[in-house]
Amino acid sequence: MTDELIRVAIVDDQHLVRHGLGFIINAQEDMEVAGEAANGREAVLLANRTRPHVLLMDVQMPEYDGIAATRDILSSLPESKVVILTTFDLEEYVYDGIRAGAVGYLLKDAAPDELVDAIRAAYRGEAIFRTATAAKVIARAVGPAAANTAQSQAQLLEPFTERELEVLQQMAYGLRNEEIAGRLHIGESTVKTHVHRILHKIGVDDRTQAVVFAIRNRIVR
Repeated sequence: MTDELIRVAIVDDQHLVRHGLGFIINAQEDMEVAGEAANGREAVLLANRTRPHVLLMDVQMPEYDGIAATRDILSSLPESKVVILTTFDLEEYVYDGIRAGAVGYLLKDAAPDELVDAIRAAYRGEAIFRTATAAKVIARAVGPAAANTAQSQAQLLEPFTERELEVLQQMAYGLRNEEIAGRLHIGESTVKTHVHRILHKIGVDDRTQAVVFAIRNRIVR
């Protein structure tokens, strides 16, 4: 991470929610609020004007919902990261958020520390899908049972090995290399090698792009 502040845009139709989130973000030494929006249309305008690093995006909003706004914002600002922040832990929201390009899904009752950790993780290019529903969706999406279907749909340079699929699943859970190493009982250097090969096979530059690509190509509804 560089010395620059993480610019965070807050998108929610409730003023008190925006105010509370802004208070938490501005209290961090490495963050600042880039702006606020009360609906999806305002969010698109705000994002194009301020080019935030991370957007906290509500789903249910008047005029234009957060999923549509996420899709529009990332089509023009692919370097920005969107974290869905909602009251509802619903599979529909997880699926739709991933398909729109969101890199995270967090509930509004999350602790402040969890919120700021999620913002930092998104800024680093990591995925954050840690609710119970999101975990089930991702387990189905990137589990070995879905591998053959996924690889027939995805344009991979080479098929994934079984171990690479295991590492990719842990990446989707938002785990870092050292955590993946501990969970799979392999060395951290081995994990780094697998991650490098996964990125190469998909043809992307960072972990978030790899996770989003993998999830999108493994979801059959």
